[in-house]
Amino acid sequence: MRTERTQRGFTLVELLVVVAIIGILIGMLLPAVQQVREAARRTACLNNLAQLGLGLQNYEYAFEHFPPGVIEDTGPILSVPNGQHVGFLVQVLPFIEQRGVFDNFDQTAGAYAKKNAPARLIEILTFICPSVGIDLNKDEDAVISSYAGCHHGSETPIDVDNNGMFYLNSAVTFGDIYDGSSNTILVGESADNPSTALGWASGTRATLRNASSILALNEPKWINGPIMSGSAANDYVGGFVSPHAGSINFAMASGSVHSLSIDLDPVVLETLGNRSDGAMMGNFR
Repeated sequence: MRTERTQRGFTLVELLVVVAIIGILIGMLLPAVQQVREAARRTACLNNLAQLGLGLQNYEYAFEHFPPGVIEDTGPILSVPNGQHVGFLVQVLPFIEQRGVFDNFDQTAGAYAKKNAPARLIEILTFICPSVGIDLNKDEDAVISSYAGCHHGSETPIDVDNNGMFYLNSAVTFGDIYDGSSNTILVGESADNPSTALGWASGTRATLRNASSILALNEPKWINGPIMSGSAANDYVGGFVSPHAGSINFAMASGSVHSLSIDLDPVVLETLGNRSDGAMMGNFR
């Protein structure tokens, strides 16, 4: 006698159900993967700020003051590619293991000199937040910095009388930080708009910002760029810019780094940007 075996397989309905379940699981998994990646990028960004803070403190130990925010004969500083405009990020290069770039940068010639073009195009990862990535300005002659020093507590042009850590021809010492180094912003995130950016070597709003506001990357106020003063001059500086959802990273003058809420109280933010307003800060985090 011969028996027949019946082979059982998946029906079309069962197959569709399995495919649907797999699709749902993938849909649930992708946001978690993105969150993990962003958390890693935020941590890498904090590490960049820690390296910058350490380099700036080593500069202070060597010269007994922090580097000038921008080197120029007269102010206020306008965000146009004219003048010497050598920024503090140029000065810190030897202290973040970039001596070669520093030695090949002619500060006397100025930040926009043709001979400094190769240096301006160097991709220094310590100056770049992973959430923003490497980007060039519209003329493609300078790499954009993701970080900026704090020049003032509120919106005002970059000049010799600012109350932040970096400004025109500044030479701030620890003794000048009346409010305490742990309560004073040194460097924060500031993704620049490629259409108006001047690059990491420029001591303009490209690498100097104030504590007037915190904007989210790509929101309308950031996309529209700075306010123009006259036909060409630009004395608007602007606040810090966060590429991270809900938070922004800062390095304080003490060398500590913090991830603060993007909705931080504007009064507290302004106080953190002013090195000597005498406010009683307490725990601002």
